[in-house]
Amino acid sequence: MQKTVLLLATASLFASCMKPSEEAIKEEKQEINMMLDEWHQAAAEADYEDYFNDLTDDATYIGTDATENWNKKAFGEFAKPYFDKGQAWSFKPLQRNIYFNEDLSMAWFDELLDTQMKICRGSGVVIKKDGEWKIKHYVLSMTIPNDKINDVVKAKNDIENKLTSELKKQTP
Repeated sequence: MQKTVLLLATASLFASCMKPSEEAIKEEKQEINMMLDEWHQAAAEADYEDYFNDLTDDATYIGTDATENWNKKAFGEFAKPYFDKGQAWSFKPLQRNIYFNEDLSMAWFDELLDTQMKICRGSGVVIKKDGEWKIKHYVLSMTIPNDKINDVVKAKNDIENKLTSELKKQTP
């Protein structure tokens, strides 16, 4: 019995030593917030290189249109003409929540953004790579007030019925 208690106490002590401190979590949140703010700013300033450098090589970007599911290369090709014109997009964070895995090597977040499309929601996954936080997965979605859902569904109906039919044909 004493060995079990001693073993549990040792394991508990070891686990508490391995748990990141509140200070470490706060520092990582600050780094992620700064990276995401700079990422959004790079788009606002049409800085293609800085914007795409914040994405991992295997990053996925999912846009507001149902057809927008891009890897980094395809997203870069889509976005390049906008950046080249000096007018990409301007997303200003209004609110952001960040959550971590146990060893602070990966985080996921959600954010509300002030955009030309009104309030949008961004969410994503970031990983720490070579000491820097990089975006591995990002999803942008438009928010819709619940009492306006029927109006939006009506507006999307014809386009998305056709897309739904096409996608169902592709599903095994």
